Amino acid sequence: MIVKTLPPNSGPIEDDNREPVYDAEVVSESGSPALVVKSPRLIAAQEQRSQVNIQSEPETLLYNPVEIEAHYRHRPMQVLWRIFAVLLPTLSFAFGLWWDSKRGVVVKNDQRRAVQLKELLTQLGPAYIKIGQALSTRPDLVPPVYLEELARLQDQLAPFPNEIAYQFIEEELGAPPAEIYAELSPEPIAAASLGQVYKGKLKTGEEVAIKVQRPDLRERITIDLYILRGIAGWAQQRFKRIRSNLVGILDELGDRIFEEMDYIHEGENAERFFQLYGHIKDIYVPKIYWEYTNRRVLTMEWINGIKLTQTAEIRAQGINARYLIEVGVQCSLRQLLEHGFFHADPHPGNLLATPDGKLAYLDFGMMSEIQPPQRYGLIEAIVHVVNRDFEGLAKDYVKLDFLAADTDLTPIIPAFASVFADAQGASVADLNIKSITDELSALMYEYPFRVPPYYALIIRSLVTLEGIAIYIDPNFKVLSEAYPYVAKRLLTDPAPALRASLRDLLFKEGKFRWNRLENLLRNARSNEDYDLNLVVNQGVDFLASERGAFIRDKLVDEFVNGVNALGKNVLHNFTYLLRERVGLTAVNEAPGATDEQQQTLEHIKRISNILRETRGFDPVQLAPQMAQLLVNPDVQRLGQQITNRLLQKAVTKLIRDLLAGEEVNQRPVRKSEQPARLSLPARV
Repeated sequence: MIVKTLPPNSGPIEDDNREPVYDAEVVSESGSPALVVKSPRLIAAQEQRSQVNIQSEPETLLYNPVEIEAHYRHRPMQVLWRIFAVLLPTLSFAFGLWWDSKRGVVVKNDQRRAVQLKELLTQLGPAYIKIGQALSTRPDLVPPVYLEELARLQDQLAPFPNEIAYQFIEEELGAPPAEIYAELSPEPIAAASLGQVYKGKLKTGEEVAIKVQRPDLRERITIDLYILRGIAGWAQQRFKRIRSNLVGILDELGDRIFEEMDYIHEGENAERFFQLYGHIKDIYVPKIYWEYTNRRVLTMEWINGIKLTQTAEIRAQGINARYLIEVGVQCSLRQLLEHGFFHADPHPGNLLATPDGKLAYLDFGMMSEIQPPQRYGLIEAIVHVVNRDFEGLAKDYVKLDFLAADTDLTPIIPAFASVFADAQGASVADLNIKSITDELSALMYEYPFRVPPYYALIIRSLVTLEGIAIYIDPNFKVLSEAYPYVAKRLLTDPAPALRASLRDLLFKEGKFRWNRLENLLRNARSNEDYDLNLVVNQGVDFLASERGAFIRDKLVDEFVNGVNALGKNVLHNFTYLLRERVGLTAVNEAPGATDEQQQTLEHIKRISNILRETRGFDPVQLAPQMAQLLVNPDVQRLGQQITNRLLQKAVTKLIRDLLAGEEVNQRPVRKSEQPARLSLPARV
């Protein structure tokens, strides 16, 4: 990504974080423009962070399975002791599963055993809690009933003593807590698997949240990851039923956990999140106090807010919770499909409604990133679902690395059709993410799917957000809120993949589908970022390019058909009026437009109305732009092409009529085919 900061005199824009923010132009990988912010807050944060790093020079936390293996290879007794501590409760659970199978109980559908697994993972400690949370997004590994239960796995443990927390604060920040903070809560207000949080106040008066890491956390997690990685490698070689790369999955999880254990990394995530999304209306990102932050201690702005699921309390403060969910959905779409950097854990405790009606994000430890090919692939998959093109959808899953390139798609295509069978008569915007995910989870468990880590986190993020939304409003449809954004991206993003998706959406068997274009324009205009001028300019640029040749040729044909239909209607009406007014009883009435041509004309009229009703449509402002377009060489080439096509059609019709006339002259004219004489009305 290339960032070009515009000069300060370009003017500040409104910033929801109280400080002036200046525009910055961003050119993404696809070449499409985007907007980020650059503020004094970011500059100050960078300076503070550099000072902290220079002063403390802490040890870098990186997950390295090779080094971990080398470390524990020489400590067999330590490994055996941990294996023994884990093995006893695990064998007890495994024996229960075996006994169920002997008694004919279908283990994969046993709700009771799923609950026991959740409790077992909580008992085994932080690494296993994180593994359980990761498994809750792995439909290729876990039966659906277990997915449901693991999704409820709580990241809550008993707190550790204050003395240890205070010691860590002094070691990391170089002074006792009393010298750093004016106030500190006597007990932690929350305790999770990786750390616990205190509420405090700085000497300068700002209220802050202080997160302190658990003692011996790194060693406890690394030994568990080492043991589990060995078991995963053994199981993957022994059991053919396991299709996914278990070792790779554990390594991905190890990377994520080690990132979460590094609070400097979490602070950097928060600042990057603010940079990309802090300018979105009513989104709030807390400030990181870098002078009081290090590897095991994080100090950030305290947010006074209410969980989104506490609807009564939110309503009592006059805040519209449903609106905040809409804000969250729009922010998530930009995270997942625009910049690719997304919050992977948006549970109710991490999304707060602030007293002034903003949506505040918390806890930036678990973040993930989607690369451009995957982002465009997801949009293409949405298009194929809209089109009910399940063969194309199956190929999307191959491109997105869910299926191997040599996978036989023959049985999978009808399986996709059955998943979406209930929605055949419905718009994609009316579908429910959770129900689709449940159906796809069952399908992925039966067929040779392998779920990439990025997708698992996306599903976790979307399903969690939808769960909060439905809790607030049972009729809330996340996809209904999302589709205007997807429509806007299809119409404005110049990326080749999305232009191909637009072509697939608008054309079927070479025929232009006007209703799809109407639907796209109608949905896109309700998106706040939709810019009609941008659509016009980019549309002209694309149609004039080589990549737009296919759509250009088809659109020219449709435009010519519309012109022909209009001309036929005018001539038909003229001859009808002439016959009525003059009284000619034998004038051959000119044929009107065909039904197909008439439909094209009606579509063009409706699209014209949609454009006139779109925000930003102003004839006074558009007139100069239209004048500029008319002198644009690309537009002139398009005009020439349309003119040539009209001339070709006119010449073709003339030749056809001449040949038809010669054919009539070369054969005897029957009485019934003789032209009618003109009969003038009698004089009065």
